[in-house]
Amino acid sequence: MPKRFVLSGYFGFKNFGDEAILSVLVSKLKEFGTDITIITSNPDYTHSLYENINCVRTFDIKNIVEALSKTDFLISGGGSLLQDVTSLKSLIYYLLIIFIALFLHKKVIIFAQGIGPINSSFGRFVTKNILKHCTYLSVRDEKSQELLNNWGIKSDLLCDPIFSLKVPQVQKTKMLAVQLRDCKGMSAEFLDRLSKAVNDNFSDFDIEIYALQDAIDLNICNEFSDKLKALNPSIKTEVYSNLSNQDIISHLAKAQYMVSMRFHSIIIGLLTGVKTLCINYDIKVEKIAKEFELPVIDLQHDFNGAFENLKNLDTETIKSKTENHKFDWSGFEKVIE
Repeated sequence: MPKRFVLSGYFGFKNFGDEAILSVLVSKLKEFGTDITIITSNPDYTHSLYENINCVRTFDIKNIVEALSKTDFLISGGGSLLQDVTSLKSLIYYLLIIFIALFLHKKVIIFAQGIGPINSSFGRFVTKNILKHCTYLSVRDEKSQELLNNWGIKSDLLCDPIFSLKVPQVQKTKMLAVQLRDCKGMSAEFLDRLSKAVNDNFSDFDIEIYALQDAIDLNICNEFSDKLKALNPSIKTEVYSNLSNQDIISHLAKAQYMVSMRFHSIIIGLLTGVKTLCINYDIKVEKIAKEFELPVIDLQHDFNGAFENLKNLDTETIKSKTENHKFDWSGFEKVIE
């Protein structure tokens, strides 16, 4: 009889990073001939991506409990589910799913998560006392592991599972990819400075602008495109939205350069040998830029030669560092076999 899994995460929202993590996880589980149920905000969309899987809607607690009662494992992850920066409600929701599985005596795997920040004392208390009962925990950054260590909870430190994606190695075109998202601190003034820098450095390139989660990214991407065209009517720009994950990867792989905000688009840039400038809006972006020695700009300050540093990046050095990042499935496999 095949093992049965329920997957809990930020699934169905058409967010590139979370959907890519889900694809990696489903592909791995299918090696074991498993029965898979995905908790998703959009069952029709998730069903369209995968054959022979079951879906339960995110807030359909009755059917979630039923699915958990029949499963062998709950897998919670990846991404940054267990934090209260987005909202305390979000943290409590994901913890509730874990609590129900534990109450039903199911094995729980915390999969390659970034834990925290958890600012509320209540959130920290509940998270600690639920996670200590999980079967296996893996985290994607040292800060998360340090937090769990302080709570007396053992975890494996792994790289992000997106590093295990098989990506195309294609001929580069004369193209700069720009990937933007809305966030706290994003401003018209920043977009003005960015459009000027892009025009000053890449006016003879095709500028492709990518929304990787349309609900959050698309308005900013269109605004940036409009600012570029106002500055230089002859510049070639195109905004891409509502692409499949595979289309996003194949498009980005063709770029010579990229200016990127989202963590997982930066990883795709690393995997496909794209010279990448990171826009630091979140600690995870700061960390990956530092790890791979990528140039960084932020939303408040002048760019101070960052675009020159982008042009001078050595793709061979980046490639050699990236090759050392292989997702380690051994702890995960040991638990489920």
